[in-house]
Amino acid sequence: MPQPLDILGLTRAELAIEVGILHGKPGKGAYHADAVFKDLYENARFAPELLPEFGDNPGLAERVRDHFRLALPDITGRQGDGDTFKFLLKVDGESALETESVVIPMKAYKTLCVSSQVGCKMGCRFCETAQMGFLRNLTAGEIVAQVFTARFVLGEPIENVVFMGMGEPTDNLDAVIRAIRILSDQRGLRIPLRSITVSTVGSVPGILRLAEAAQLRLQEGGLRGLRLAVSLNAPDDAVRSSLMPVNGTHDMAALKGAFLKWPLARPDDFVLAEYVLIAGVNDGPEHARLLADYLREVRACVNLIPYNPRNDSPYARPTPERVAEFFRLLQDLGQYCRIRGTKGDGVMAACGQLGNRAVSRKKSHAEARNPSTLETV
Repeated sequence: MPQPLDILGLTRAELAIEVGILHGKPGKGAYHADAVFKDLYENARFAPELLPEFGDNPGLAERVRDHFRLALPDITGRQGDGDTFKFLLKVDGESALETESVVIPMKAYKTLCVSSQVGCKMGCRFCETAQMGFLRNLTAGEIVAQVFTARFVLGEPIENVVFMGMGEPTDNLDAVIRAIRILSDQRGLRIPLRSITVSTVGSVPGILRLAEAAQLRLQEGGLRGLRLAVSLNAPDDAVRSSLMPVNGTHDMAALKGAFLKWPLARPDDFVLAEYVLIAGVNDGPEHARLLADYLREVRACVNLIPYNPRNDSPYARPTPERVAEFFRLLQDLGQYCRIRGTKGDGVMAACGQLGNRAVSRKKSHAEARNPSTLETV
């Protein structure tokens, strides 16, 4: 028999198609599917037999219950640093793999930083996740499960989601887009698109594909209002290439072109240019001037992030005075910017610190013994 479908990985429209087939009325499953979807994301329950919409058709309720599954991954770890904490979820069918997600308290709400992959292939030299290498893409259901677990199992009132955890979202874009559609559905978790941010190392094709979707409203099949963050981290190609191998494929001129094509839904919207400040590498006055010049035509906010060192890092965080000087200089040059407060660095939960190198080593040793076992990873 076929395995039940992970219901967390289906959009409401996809669920309606499946239910219509089970009902023997292809194309007419929306009534029952909407009831299941709403109950799932409002009450954390998958029990079609309890819904009044199925009262006259218990056979359909049974078929729906058997065709789908709601099986949340086990929480395998939790580490806190003040009010910020990360939790780990076991990846289905992978004994050694885990997702990592971070709950971050803000002034008026809570943000969840989610992962889109286990590991990452981008190789950014300052990042802990890069030291793992790439192990596996996450499914849309595995991405949504991170938010579902935070809200309903851990009881955290998540109102904002950022794809800034492990992995490069544009390297797994089909699953990421499906997850965004599920998270933003008004009959489901109801997280507005303006409260969802996709962060990329600077994949130009990925940005352009997202930009095309962001031009249309959700009702038109689009993602209008979705926010974009780009891990810039340098004012010129020389510095960026020394930190981020992706710059060899998509240089800063191409990246700026992609910036300019991003649709901003409202007059006060902007693209977020993430800039990790690394002592003696990209934090000097000359870097601030070059950065302001580079972004002059872009409606952008520079998010200054004092470096969170990875394990065995050759880089260091600049002093608070150095960070403040860089911030003031950008402001004087007319560049909108802000400083991101450091949260979670005490438990390796801050920006650039997620990942478990021990898993990477285990995989590498297994591959050396039996290469064929990792062909699908």
